[in-house]
Amino acid sequence: MELRHFRYFIAVAEELHFSRAAARLHVAQPALSRQIRDLEDELGLTLLERDRRSVALTPAGEALLAEGRKLFVQLEQAVNVARRTARGEQGTLSIGYVGSVAYSGLPQIVRSFRKRFPGVEVRFHEMSPVPQVNAILAGTLDVGFARGPLEVPGLGVTTVLDEPLVAALPRGHVLAARKELRLAQLAAEGFIVPARVRGPGFHDHLMTLCRQAGFSPRIVQEGSHFDVLSLVAAGCGVAIVPQSLCGVRRRDVVYRPLKERPRTQLVMAAREQGASPALREFLALVKVSGGLTAS
Repeated sequence: MELRHFRYFIAVAEELHFSRAAARLHVAQPALSRQIRDLEDELGLTLLERDRRSVALTPAGEALLAEGRKLFVQLEQAVNVARRTARGEQGTLSIGYVGSVAYSGLPQIVRSFRKRFPGVEVRFHEMSPVPQVNAILAGTLDVGFARGPLEVPGLGVTTVLDEPLVAALPRGHVLAARKELRLAQLAAEGFIVPARVRGPGFHDHLMTLCRQAGFSPRIVQEGSHFDVLSLVAAGCGVAIVPQSLCGVRRRDVVYRPLKERPRTQLVMAAREQGASPALREFLALVKVSGGLTAS
């Protein structure tokens, strides 16, 4: 039994006339009659009562017509879903991100993507860089956003935001009265830094900047970027953070620019091969948008 048997039967059942059904299907009438007989023989049912003057549906034929119509509606829906998926308009998109990305332009880009592709389900996963990389390579995550530098074979890594680093100080700290600081002025302070296990690239970048300024930082606490700000607010030490985190308005934390103008990169990572249509559309949107923007 083939799908065309159902299509031929439905045409005859709706027209109740073999000649009109044949014209509608663009087939010869004898061939159409033969296909209907083949269908009845295979099912072991009489679907149509016909004589020289009329064609009528049997009860079995009426039942098959109703179910056959449902079949073609479902088939059309399946084809439409497949086409939308191929165009990136359907499916899922899993995005990994570090917490500080919430204060970049990522929310705005995702909002634009969802408006353009409402049929794509966007799933967010807050993850540190190392788990993001592992999940992308394993195929359980489509794209990730993390603090660079990040170099992983098999992943395409693109810088989507290049921004300054600033000093975060407890309000009332003696250095908070200055409008700008040199890194060396923080040499005697206790440092709160993101844990290396959460993001070795960014952690090592901070250590290198301090050494270039002539000192090794005395680390008193480690945590996520938001943990860092909370600990600074509590007076536990100072920190060097991306400027986008200045969007975290805390009355007990002040941010000061650094004279060395150190910078940090937010990178986007995705598989170089086998990207889904939805992922390709998302990557294209980020590119067209010119990357992310600091708040």
